[in-house]
Amino acid sequence: MTDVKAESERRASDQPHPSTFSPATFALLIVLAIFGAIIGIQLILQLGVTPNTSIIGALVAMILARIPLTLFARYRSVHVQNLAQSNISAATFGAANSLLVPIGVPFLLDRGDLILPMLVGAALAMLLDAYLLYRMFDTKVFPASGTWPPGVAAAEAIKAGDQGGRQGLLLVAGLVIGMVGSWLKIPMSAFGVAFIGNIAALSMFGVGLLIRGYTLPVTGIDITQYYVPHGFMVGAGISQRAEATKAVGSRSDEELRGALQMGAVGYVAIAALIAVIGGLTSELSWPMLIAFVIYAAFAAFIHELLVGIAAMHSGWFPAFAVALITLIIGILIGFPPVALGLLVGFSAATGPAFADMGYDLKAGYILRGFGRSPGFELDGRRQQLYAAMLAFLVAIPTVWLAHSIYFAQGLVPPVDRVYVAAIKAGASADVAWKLLAWAIPGALIQFLGGPKRQLGVLLSTGLLIPNPLAGWAVLAGIAIRVVVLRLKGDAATGPMEVLAAGFIGGDALFGFFDSVLRTKPPIAR
Repeated sequence: MTDVKAESERRASDQPHPSTFSPATFALLIVLAIFGAIIGIQLILQLGVTPNTSIIGALVAMILARIPLTLFARYRSVHVQNLAQSNISAATFGAANSLLVPIGVPFLLDRGDLILPMLVGAALAMLLDAYLLYRMFDTKVFPASGTWPPGVAAAEAIKAGDQGGRQGLLLVAGLVIGMVGSWLKIPMSAFGVAFIGNIAALSMFGVGLLIRGYTLPVTGIDITQYYVPHGFMVGAGISQRAEATKAVGSRSDEELRGALQMGAVGYVAIAALIAVIGGLTSELSWPMLIAFVIYAAFAAFIHELLVGIAAMHSGWFPAFAVALITLIIGILIGFPPVALGLLVGFSAATGPAFADMGYDLKAGYILRGFGRSPGFELDGRRQQLYAAMLAFLVAIPTVWLAHSIYFAQGLVPPVDRVYVAAIKAGASADVAWKLLAWAIPGALIQFLGGPKRQLGVLLSTGLLIPNPLAGWAVLAGIAIRVVVLRLKGDAATGPMEVLAAGFIGGDALFGFFDSVLRTKPPIAR
């Protein structure tokens, strides 16, 4: 990314970063947040997915900037466009993944009285989730140099719209190829990330996707019935948590240390609040109540770290699957159904906002010149945090006002039905032994790969996702990348990464509009 970096550094400024609360910017962000929240709610209910809308926000700002009125002149700034993409993506993921998914669980458990307590807990968890990534970004665990593929794609799209030239043409070509490939059902995001991320980590991701996709049709064995993916992720998660603790203890990284301590205290406090307002104080004995608070806080914290690491390296975050793992362990501990519903809702609320904040800060980091001006970089991150928090504050009442309309029609996020089915089915000692057995190789692979490669987490992520085509796309992209680098050398890195950003962006754009066109408003149903 040499050429990209040089150009970004020339555009970095020592001037104050554009403010989120400037009237014109604030008005745009409010509108984008409402739009993003509604889109997120609609799509996760009807399709079970949440698209990354960050490029949509940037495009809206770019289009408005072309209107020849003084009011819209501010939107020409790439930094304002960065605030726009940060805002709308936060609203989309926040409303759908962090808020609506959690409150769907008590609804399906016929505990409508727990919807509001769950929303309160999920909202607090979401806000803390995003703030912790803001604090941890550019530390040893979540370095600014990390891949964060959707963030790279958003930054390249914004820069292409601002600069044009050869880089712009490459990006446009990538966008077109990405959209056509997505139309042909090729996972272009998976293909694109292969040109940007760590080769070892992504190779394990691709292998995991292929193992998950072909074990059943080839051997007749369903690895999910043996809890192989879940056990691998449990082991990798424990090993990764040990690595994070070691990172704090082995270097003077006060920001990371402070963030981890804040997260530990914050999640314990939120778990305790959920237990109180959710009525668990009257349903659980004191030992079980204490166990619930401690485990819920631990699970939420581990959940966000695992989701964040997977997102940083691969651009995918298995939030639903990791939340299911925390639920299975909660069942094995022996928590009753109501406590399990609150537990999985709390866990599901963490992770998506964390990962999305990482994508957005990576985009801003590129646009601000890769940290060349420390003061400008820190000011920019702060404004991005404000833009995301504004989006969350819009998403919270939007979800509260909209949920009753959809729930009355039986529309809930599909993953909630999986969670509730697991709660009603229960678990046995056999499940515990299977988790333990597969946790050992998961932890070993994570340990051998080390914190820079995160091999265990990425293999587990692939094992949790039933998408073998994405596995082929990742491995094919890695093969092409290796061949091109051997033939052209490091000079090919920059153009490849710009094209890859186009592939990812094109896939996101096609996925967004295709999803929107396939949905129906609640009234129409």
